[in-house]
Amino acid sequence: MGKPTGFIEYLRELPLDRSALARINDYNEFHLHMEEKSLKQQAARCMDCGVPFCHNGSLISGMASGCPINNLIPEWNDLIYRGLWHEALNRLHKTNNFPEFTGRVCPAPCEGSCVLGINNPPVTIKNIECTIIDKGWDEGWVKPEPPSKRTGKKVAVIGSGPAGLSAAAQLNKAGHLVTVYERADRLGGLLMYGIPNMKLDKALVNRRIEQMTQEGVSFVTGTEVGKDLPAQSLLSDFDATVICTGATKPRDLPVEGRQLGGVHFAMEFLHHNTKALLDNKPGANFISAKDKDVIVIGGGDTGTDCVGTSMRHGCKSLIQVEILPKPPDQRASDNPWPEWPKVYKMDYGQEEAAAKFGADPRVYLTTVKKLVGDENGQVKAVHVVRIEWQKDSQGRFIPKEIEGSEKILPAQLVLLAMGFLGPEQPLLEQLGVERDARTNAKAEHEKYTTSVKGVFAAGDARRGQSLVVWAFNEGRGVAREVDTYLMGSTDLP
Repeated sequence: MGKPTGFIEYLRELPLDRSALARINDYNEFHLHMEEKSLKQQAARCMDCGVPFCHNGSLISGMASGCPINNLIPEWNDLIYRGLWHEALNRLHKTNNFPEFTGRVCPAPCEGSCVLGINNPPVTIKNIECTIIDKGWDEGWVKPEPPSKRTGKKVAVIGSGPAGLSAAAQLNKAGHLVTVYERADRLGGLLMYGIPNMKLDKALVNRRIEQMTQEGVSFVTGTEVGKDLPAQSLLSDFDATVICTGATKPRDLPVEGRQLGGVHFAMEFLHHNTKALLDNKPGANFISAKDKDVIVIGGGDTGTDCVGTSMRHGCKSLIQVEILPKPPDQRASDNPWPEWPKVYKMDYGQEEAAAKFGADPRVYLTTVKKLVGDENGQVKAVHVVRIEWQKDSQGRFIPKEIEGSEKILPAQLVLLAMGFLGPEQPLLEQLGVERDARTNAKAEHEKYTTSVKGVFAAGDARRGQSLVVWAFNEGRGVAREVDTYLMGSTDLP
């Protein structure tokens, strides 16, 4: 590497964030920028480690370890240290169609498997990645690159989320005529309506889509395949069809009072909030947390986004219910490197709630017993109880209530952020695609072929709820398989 002793000389530093109490007054991105000198020092911390686990995307203990799209991290860290930004951007784009997205919303499994992280804080890979692409756009280095020739083959991509966009971008590079269908009024899927503006500014999504449009990709919005457009028509009108609809069926909460007003799935809340911002006015389905006691049920990224959005609405109070135990401050003995480190941290939403209300809003080892409503059928309280995890007769861990630990929490808004169960089924049923035991489209990883000839599936629609970066991995992978199916071979990376 350019600085063999950099990991000894420099400490890990990240750019400062805007004040938590200040940033809840708007939806602007909250990370500030670092000076180039500091970024070079952070890149210099990348070791000549011999076996760089950071870009070896794999699953260990069911969790991502290293970069699923195999970003050439040591290479572009070295280039940044030497001030070769344009060359670093070229290396980044070799594996990643949209680094401005992963550089903002990916949880960075690369950093969790950084060799330096065995006994020191890991390299700030995610921040360096984001800075490379932001500089690339600022300098005008990112330009439309339409293919030099067309194959005449037509491909339909259903869904414009992370998997759909990466599949479309790669198939277009191969010279195929790609049409992307999106049922929402705007393109981007999860990137547009599932991730709030403060984490991913929608101007960045629109900028990439405009680039893809100039490169020849066709986009159709407001069209739900299987409802507004017969799914079977794609099989006759296109040479191949790729299902990238995501896993959008939310996990429900089967407790007394679920039917009460004021109880919503997280994505309803987030979708309509973003739409109101982009439309410059709240729509008929807008859900407000203003002046309300809010209970968020679920401790993942979606729950955090509900916390951050509720804070920006001006909620009266906020509690986030998490059924799992509080993670340790340091890696546990059964969570060794290079596994994803399951350690305690506060994300942006919890930081904001703590700044305003005085403490991390999460309550651990807690579950909901029932919801109680008022005389108008609106939720007014949530009954929660502490639990402990015990093994049943078959050795499986199950939650058991702790007697006498029940509490009643005031709530006028309850947001369910407990994950997703798989893709919605009508489209798969219309196409006759076989499903696996979890109701996902059945297709082997790295093959992506379904039971229907010429129909492929990728992303969360195939693998179930997962990370954005895995969706990019699968979008690129399915593009290779479709290109091979259409042409007999492929040159796509």
